[in-house]
Amino acid sequence: MKGTIIFIHGMFQNAKSWNNWVEHFTAKGYNCIAESWPLHEGEPAELRANVPNGLGELRLATITDKYRQLAAAQTEKPIIIGHSVGGLITQILVNEGLAKLGVPVSTVAPNAMISFDWGFVKNSALITNPLKGDDAFIMDAESFHGSFANTMSEEAAKQAWQDTATNDSRNVLRDCLGEDGKVDLDLPHVPMLFIAGEEDQIIPYELCEKNAKAYTDEISFTDHKTFANRSHFICNEPGWEEVLQTVSSWIDEKENAPTYNAQPIDIES
Repeated sequence: MKGTIIFIHGMFQNAKSWNNWVEHFTAKGYNCIAESWPLHEGEPAELRANVPNGLGELRLATITDKYRQLAAAQTEKPIIIGHSVGGLITQILVNEGLAKLGVPVSTVAPNAMISFDWGFVKNSALITNPLKGDDAFIMDAESFHGSFANTMSEEAAKQAWQDTATNDSRNVLRDCLGEDGKVDLDLPHVPMLFIAGEEDQIIPYELCEKNAKAYTDEISFTDHKTFANRSHFICNEPGWEEVLQTVSSWIDEKENAPTYNAQPIDIES
């Protein structure tokens, strides 16, 4: 058995979105852990039909702490792969010295780093709208196609929505832009690979590249790759196999290379 990989999904998805990736890495001998955020467990269709009580009050810190404890409980530091908000959580856990390698995919950027791309501004404003309070954001099929899976046909995107989409808490994205979304970009860190989609309407590829290049430590490895004609649904839309293989090959290359060995930090200090 190789090491452990922890997969962290983002908003409007749950652990089911990692099924193809878990199958691939399990076949390679990894112990794969893909757990849903709190209030995201179960079948997406059922979660959409019956919004879990308290979903709108879910906070980023609660989610991060779940994966922080999961990572710290492993006998060896895990590889962490996260999508969107899960990508930000990946960066936070790397920053805390809890990961062997990190792969943020279409990641929300730390430290309130934003883009003025229209898609980013529009979607961020819709989700974080302060007038909506703690009301959960309801992800319908039309919105999923327009923003999340915009490179797919309407029919294919509707099926993807049916199979994988959940509703979510506006407070999670709000928190990403605040104190709980901060990372020390100057610290040495284990290797990270940033993955982006060229047609992503939620997290523009330029923001992913800016995020990757914001890390300043000269002895640490920070790589990034942008895939053409990919949306925010990059981990599962047609062509996901190429993205997965790129990540898998990068892990093979970096896993046993001599790298900076970050030590866990005391998050209470």
